[in-house]
Amino acid sequence: MIRQLDERGAISLFVIVITVALLAAIGLVVDGGGKIRALERADEAAREAARAGSQMLDVPAAVRGERVEVDPGAGGRAARAYLAATGVQGTVSVSGGLVTVSTRVEYRPVFLGLVGVGPVAVTGEASARPVMGSEEEVTG
Repeated sequence: MIRQLDERGAISLFVIVITVALLAAIGLVVDGGGKIRALERADEAAREAARAGSQMLDVPAAVRGERVEVDPGAGGRAARAYLAATGVQGTVSVSGGLVTVSTRVEYRPVFLGLVGVGPVAVTGEASARPVMGSEEEVTG
């Protein structure tokens, strides 16, 4: 007489393994997307803060036609005000008419946080300077 192997519980183990694998894959997709969004936020905040700072011109020199350059004090204040308004941490430097902004955004993983992965910091950086010339020279 041939004995049949007892396979009770084999399907339960299979379902558990597949469920854990699917949850891990979903977690990686969700948290990977969240990290990408945080990186985009850091980059966008840096670009816009640099743009805001580069618009603060040394008006007397520009009106006299001497040069188009950023007022260092006003440019730095404008860039920092933009960062504060968006709630993004960052540093601003103005040197030689160039406004440079570095930002830092923290992303807290949703699924990976359940297994002990802590917050992830992402950074962004951008620079801007005012441009003098006609629209044709700038875009053409």
